[in-house]
Amino acid sequence: MDTTLPDMNAVVGTHDILLLTLDTLRYDVAVELAEAGRIPHLARLLPGGRWEERHAPGSFTYASHLAMLAGFLPTPAAPGPHPRLFAAAFPGSVSTAPRTWTFDTPDLASGLAAAGYRTACVGGTGFFNRRSAVGSVIPDMFQESHWEESFGVADPHSFENQAARAVQVARSGERPLFLLLNVAALHQPNWFHLPGATREAGDTRESHAAALEYVDRHLPPVLEAMAARRPCFAIVCSDHGTAYGEDGHTGHRIGHEVVWTVPYAHFFLPHGYTTAEEATA
Repeated sequence: MDTTLPDMNAVVGTHDILLLTLDTLRYDVAVELAEAGRIPHLARLLPGGRWEERHAPGSFTYASHLAMLAGFLPTPAAPGPHPRLFAAAFPGSVSTAPRTWTFDTPDLASGLAAAGYRTACVGGTGFFNRRSAVGSVIPDMFQESHWEESFGVADPHSFENQAARAVQVARSGERPLFLLLNVAALHQPNWFHLPGATREAGDTRESHAAALEYVDRHLPPVLEAMAARRPCFAIVCSDHGTAYGEDGHTGHRIGHEVVWTVPYAHFFLPHGYTTAEEATA
């Protein structure tokens, strides 16, 4: 896989930027589905057709997103140091390289806003819902934020609803756009994405996989909208994984391999990208 760092100093200002966080997605599940052809829209965009194995900067949504929005995206699993795409300017950083785009503000969203970007987030999990002080921290980083009950983890149609709002956001305004789309569908509860599953049986690794298939089915309009006005640089990753009984663990916010190991990809969408291009790729 080509993991060459793009020159982000040339990207910023000329491209819209999408940070798509597939909240709670496990690396092993993402790889299995890509290899089996079960997530065709995502798989066709992955460099070399494969997810990159990385380590999450946090073990749960809040910690990981704060780190990512400070420029600390998931770290490649191979020994480093690894140059970063974005970095807050501070002395002595060994992961800031000539191709890294640096910002002088506390977070990436305000840094891009200072560079002329319109910044927006479409949240999914509770850390985006503004129902508490802690649920307002991440949204407050953006010029505009969007969250509704129908975007949340308990709605079986959450990603369809989020995608519709993301498309609306991407199609409005003329300035370059930085959009964070935090996808809630993979987070528990996800049992309702697996045909035949029941609430009583609860979530499983299989329902987690079915949730990723669901997201993939409804992803194309978002990608097309993000590339409608100018080329788009897209980062697609998980913020952390989750356990389904491994070594007796369930959930995340724990130091287990299935939580720390996450899928990652970044790629360019050309101006005017459509899913019809996927069929001929």
